[in-house]
Order: sequence, then structure tokens, then C-alpha cells
Amino acid sequence: MKKRQSINGSRARHENPIPNASRIGNLIMSSVIGGSNPGTRELPPTLDAQIANLFAHIRHDVEAGGGTVDDIIKVTFWLKDPAQRVALNEHWVKMFPDPSSRPARHTQQLPADSRAQVQADFVAVLN
Repeated sequence: MKKRQSINGSRARHENPIPNASRIGNLIMSSVIGGSNPGTRELPPTLDAQIANLFAHIRHDVEAGGGTVDDIIKVTFWLKDPAQRVALNEHWVKMFPDPSSRPARHTQQLPADSRAQVQADFVAVLN
């Protein structure tokens, strides 16, 4: 069995000593992903901007691990207001345009005191 590999790519985002994602063999699992501006820990004020950043971070992390967004099998999202799935869906369809080949997805609610409006994590299986 292959050893675990930490994945950060060109931009590690976590304050704590954890990687953006981790890979063993052909499996990649991400740590929590927020919508901060690239290279900073600053959150943009709008949900749409946070979602755009979040999807860019997902793409960055899976590619840094040797995969593509086509390798993503499951994404879990946390929204501060789950009723705002419309904004999430717009970016979802852009990243995964083929309705016959989209990852599984689950959306949960962030705590009311969260600074973030959206967070996610993903699982990818590489060919």
C-alpha cells in the first residue's frame, strides 16, 4: 500500500498543521475548504464571491493531487443559509455541466456564528 501524501499545491490555506487534502493510492480526500480569497484568509463579503473562490480551491486541490474535477465522486457543502442553494447550483453546473456525470452531493447548515457563508469538502477517486 502506498504512503499517505499531503496535498497543498501552490497555496496551503490552513492555519493549523493540516494539508488542503490528503492522498493514498488513487483516493483524495480534502480538508475543509472555505471561500477565502486566494493567498489570504480574507472572506469576501458576498456569498457568490465565496462560492466562486470555494470552487476554484476545489479545482486547485484535486489538480494538485494529480486528478481533475472529473475524478470527484462526492462533495459535501455547508451553507449558512441552506435556502441559498440557487447560488451554489449556478457554480455547480458550471463545474459539472453533464447531468449524467455529476458527483454525489450533500448540503448541510453551518452554525449561525460561522464567519463563512459556505464551506465544503470532497472525495475524489483517480483513474
